[in-house]
Formats: sequence, structure tokens, C-alpha cells
Amino acid sequence: MTRLEFKQRLSIAIGAAKGLDHLHSMTPPLIHKGFKTSNVLVHENFIAKVSDAGVDRLLRGLEDAGTANGFHTSLYQDPEVHSLAQLSASSDVYSFGVFLLELITGREAASLVSAESTESVAHWMEAHFASGDLADPRLGGSFTSEGMKELVGLTFQCLSPSVARRRPRMGLVAAELDQILEKEMTLTTVMGDGTAIITLGSQLFTS
Repeated sequence: MTRLEFKQRLSIAIGAAKGLDHLHSMTPPLIHKGFKTSNVLVHENFIAKVSDAGVDRLLRGLEDAGTANGFHTSLYQDPEVHSLAQLSASSDVYSFGVFLLELITGREAASLVSAESTESVAHWMEAHFASGDLADPRLGGSFTSEGMKELVGLTFQCLSPSVARRRPRMGLVAAELDQILEKEMTLTTVMGDGTAIITLGSQLFTS
């Protein structure tokens, strides 16, 4: 993985959050349904955009596009889709929470928790946060403890296994990420120069 400072990871998260919020703000709202790190395209200035939105709807047709039936099972999938009649914006929020966890740990979700495991992503995250080994060691001193704590707290909210409507909307997630980045920019040094250009979110976790 190309070394990314904490602020750069926040910038990527903000762009992706705003992309999902834009989809959810459409009339009618457009649910991504398959959001994952590989759907995030990253500009050389760490401005992220969300790709592949709506492909699921086009391939499967409007009639059953909203159902959980046939939805690809993965760690990004909201565990509540098995009990809900329809995928929702909240399902995208859960998927975004997994994406945030990957930015925090610097590791792909599949290397953290097996898709077949009975352990939830939120439970894995809570256990490792308590033991102090959650953050990517390659971050070094590029973040404040307050900023990391706030990002972890926001990620927990997105991954909440409780009733879906209690998860924050993507607009609120984007706003909170903006606030965290603003604080980090005032408390730490300016983003490092000379970082390699990254074009795909999936490349964030390649060595």
C-alpha cells in the first residue's frame, strides 16, 4: 500500500461519502447496492469519486432491483438485508463503514474477518480498538488521538447492527468527516508531498 497519511485517507473518505450522499439525494433516491473500496476512484490530489452506481439496477431490471435476493454476499453487505424487504440508503451506509474500517487499518476487509465468520465486522473492530491495535501502524504520527477516536466512533455508527434507521445519513457522515479533517489540518503538519498517484480504491491495499 502506498503510504497515505491520515489526512489523505480522510480526504478520500469525504469524496466517497459525498458521492453516495449525492446518489441518495436524487429523486427518487438511487441506492448504490454494491459499494466497496474498488468502486472508489481516487484523483492524484486525493479527491475520490464513486463508480459503478446503478449497474446492479441495469443488469437485473427495475422489478427486483430493490430486493436483497441475489445480492452478492460479502463483508460489505449490510447483515440486515436478510431480514429487510428492500435494500436502502442505510445499507450503503453500512458498506461505507466497512470502507472506513479499511482506511483505518490499511487492510482489506477480507483479511480482517472472513465472510463466512459468525463474528460481525463491528465486533472485530471493537475488540481491536480496545486492545489498541486497530490503526494502521504505517500512519505513524500523522494523526491526533482525538481525530482517530472520532473517526472510529463514526465508523461504529455506520456499522451499527441495530435498527437500520439509527445509522447516520451519508450527508451527516460527510459533514462529520469534514470536521475531523479540518481539526487535523489545524493540529498536524501539512499533507506530505511526493505521494504516488492512486487511480483505484482497490489499490489502496496493495503492496
